[in-house]
Amino acid sequence: MSERSGPPPGGAGRDTSWWHEASAPRQVENGIKARSKRGAIGEQWWSRRFVEVLESFGMSGRLSRGRNYARRGQVMEFELGTGKVRARVQGSRPAPYQVRIGVLPLTTAQWRSVTEALGAQALFRAKLLAGEMPHEIEDVFAACGTPLFPRSARDLEMSCSCPDWGVPCKHLAAVCYVLAEKFDDDPFAMLAWRGRGREDLLGALRRRPVAQDPGPGEMTGPGQAPLRKISAAPLAESLDRFWSPGLTRARLRAAQAVPATVPDLVLRSFEPPGVEVRGHDLTALLTPAYLRLAGHEELSGEGQEVPVPELPSERAGERGRE
Repeated sequence: MSERSGPPPGGAGRDTSWWHEASAPRQVENGIKARSKRGAIGEQWWSRRFVEVLESFGMSGRLSRGRNYARRGQVMEFELGTGKVRARVQGSRPAPYQVRIGVLPLTTAQWRSVTEALGAQALFRAKLLAGEMPHEIEDVFAACGTPLFPRSARDLEMSCSCPDWGVPCKHLAAVCYVLAEKFDDDPFAMLAWRGRGREDLLGALRRRPVAQDPGPGEMTGPGQAPLRKISAAPLAESLDRFWSPGLTRARLRAAQAVPATVPDLVLRSFEPPGVEVRGHDLTALLTPAYLRLAGHEELSGEGQEVPVPELPSERAGERGRE
């Protein structure tokens, strides 16, 4: 985390943000306001985890003031890119402050290791292709030696053009909360910040071969996890507990519900075939059919159902019946 040069007024180590900006910030029209009006900011586990990490660095006091700035809409501009966030935040002075938050992106080799680990687990692969962020993804990154979230304040580079000598100042903290809500909107934005966007990651997962079912105790392939060898008692020895539940009612109620898989997961799991039918992409044609089979009344991104073109064989069949 970057530090400002020179001692702050009133002595080094003192929180002097009140001295630099004691008056209320200037009101901003059409600023980026945090959706959360009270309490913690962050709806999903990954955005809450990001905020928890920041607070663990001893930033809770300044983050609280920044949270108020974020809710007032003092963040005027916000841009998220690979390894960096740039923003402008309006304070009490006429000119907005320039804010930058940097993080070190993963290298190509590190992303290759993470992608192989994610692709080796069918559940992780299915959830990511369905647009979900598995909670265990943090453990996958850690096992590859590349933590998903910053480990300490030194993993972040923060700078602001305001006169506050403390890092982070309230303007930086406000941008952190806006960033957390951006992660709420799109979990892949968090991965893009670390260097791999949604399409790049999902494309790499689709290109990975589907693991074949090996024999007991065998490996599924290079870089993939071994299957667990599960042994069970013979049925004759377990008749007395065969019909008893494996979990108590309390544990069943506390168990997390498994989210429903999207109907067109199989279409997302592979590269588009590049085949067109009467000028329409084959994947776009099949998606509404999968949704209708699953009982979904969803429409395509244009707000209209994709028309299914009449094939020559169908027209020939109609003429034959006439």
